[in-house]
Amino acid sequence: MEGKIKRITTRTLAEMKVRREPIVMLTAYDYTFARLLDEAGIEVLLVGDSASNVIAGHETTLPITLDEMIYHGKAVVRAARRAMVVVDMPFGSYQGDSKGALHAAIRIMKESGAHAVKVEGGASVIESVQRIISAGIPVMGHLGLTPQSIYQFGGYRVRAKESSEAERLRQDARLLAEVGVFAIVLEKIPASLAKEVSESLPIPTIGIGAGPYCDGQVLVLHDMLGLNKAFSPRFLRRYADLAASVSEACTQYIRDVKNRDFPSLAESYE
Repeated sequence: MEGKIKRITTRTLAEMKVRREPIVMLTAYDYTFARLLDEAGIEVLLVGDSASNVIAGHETTLPITLDEMIYHGKAVVRAARRAMVVVDMPFGSYQGDSKGALHAAIRIMKESGAHAVKVEGGASVIESVQRIISAGIPVMGHLGLTPQSIYQFGGYRVRAKESSEAERLRQDARLLAEVGVFAIVLEKIPASLAKEVSESLPIPTIGIGAGPYCDGQVLVLHDMLGLNKAFSPRFLRRYADLAASVSEACTQYIRDVKNRDFPSLAESYE
């Protein structure tokens, strides 16, 4: 009899940090890709609000709605037999209103079946984080470059290079850990700061553009597969060129249909 697949949990990630075993996370937005990532052994699937960019074509992550995040979350959860599924709480669903934040988090967990939610920010959202955790919902934090605040930052440049901002990040990381988040994403900050924060915290850190010293790494799926050629930051390593593969396949399909080479009689029914 086939053995039961063991689900990745918050405890699994904590144990991986203790063992110094790197955690692998990728974004996922639909059933087909999520199934492939799960079968490949990706440990955490992040249903990122980056769906606003790579799926819906928006300039920023801000327009995506709670209903849309739940929709994507449902699809990913259906595919994930082993991976932990974390769903981003979208912009406006948790900032400034902790009761509303809890309601939104409950909707995500109940309607999508996700295993945790992720929020951006530190002290400014700590009341919402505490209220969500107090309801028994695991929360992943996100510090550094927080895309939901992109208009405040004025661009996608590296964060926390100045000493004052670096100290705020240290304080926010400690605060998030103290209230019970199970992990923190560190985005686009100096590698030395990410190393310091990772070593100081009892919980895992997941880096994106934060150097090699975090407890795990995450990339946006469409970026690492080469589907999004317009985005090319220093931290991105492309592991495939699927844009070229799709283009070549479509070109061949067009040629075969135009030349009446497809379908052949062997591909037809009598």
